[in-house]
Amino acid sequence: MPDSAARPAAVQLPVLAEVVRSGFVEGHHRGSLVMLAPDGSVEFALGDPTRPVFPRSSNKPFQAIATLRAGLPIEGEQLALAAASHSGESFHLDGVRAILAGAGLDTEALQTPPDLPLDPTEAESYLAAGGTRAPLVMNCSGKHAAWLAASVANGWRTEDYLDPAHPIQQLAQEALEEATGESIAAAGTDGCGAPLLAVSLVGLARGFRSLLLAPEGSAPRRVADAMRAHPEYVAGTRRPDTWLMRAIPGALSKMGAEAVQAVALPDGRALAFKIDDGATRALGPVLAAVLRRLGHPAEKLAQIGAAPLYGGAAVVGEIRPVVEQAL
Repeated sequence: MPDSAARPAAVQLPVLAEVVRSGFVEGHHRGSLVMLAPDGSVEFALGDPTRPVFPRSSNKPFQAIATLRAGLPIEGEQLALAAASHSGESFHLDGVRAILAGAGLDTEALQTPPDLPLDPTEAESYLAAGGTRAPLVMNCSGKHAAWLAASVANGWRTEDYLDPAHPIQQLAQEALEEATGESIAAAGTDGCGAPLLAVSLVGLARGFRSLLLAPEGSAPRRVADAMRAHPEYVAGTRRPDTWLMRAIPGALSKMGAEAVQAVALPDGRALAFKIDDGATRALGPVLAAVLRRLGHPAEKLAQIGAAPLYGGAAVVGEIRPVVEQAL
């Protein structure tokens, strides 16, 4: 595997969104983007979508496939949680506890870093109720719980389940390489402590497309179906991935840290992009703009694309997508 520090020299990427305050453009968000056509070919691309990136949590559906291929009997909401960056809402935490309990484990087995709920509204409620940072609350705890449960089911070690050489991590890498059609370009460590594997945006889009095209009952399709059936478990009640999967029936959506987004659509198209500076505030506006370009109704995407800027209590600007002008 190539050294994780190796990366092609940076190129000047196109502007995908601009920061507009009081009518004045005060900043830009650059990035790369690719859209695959229904037949899997590249329909359009901006920037350098062949350059490897860390998809961060956009890799989670492939990591969830590993738990099924390890034989873990997990379905429905719990399988969606295995692919989730959850908000830390009570139903998320109950679901993680249930996955662990099914394997005879408790939350002490989790190696996620202690954290607060990812959703700011939920974090305020959690703190007001006396909550403190905890591994259970960290947004990746569903994935970790499923890995632990799969390890128990196979008699694998649980104390080092995050080691890249651990069987569950080997299965996760195999699932990612199979779906994307690429070898891993670089390896690192994600924010939750899990192995992090780099592929290109083209590969990521191809991987998401493959999830929807997989045979019914296969591990990839089971993950995709669980995520689409239970989007609130994938993200939360106030999160864009949930909104998108509800707004466009049959769509599959998963964002990742450092402003990565991957979407597969029921017509066979798939989309992946990354905002180069890692500003997640630009994800919604860019995503909504691309989906409008594909003909999805603007009113269904308004909640996803809204990114107002405030001056006091008044809205004085927005993160404005310019990607439509380049497509």
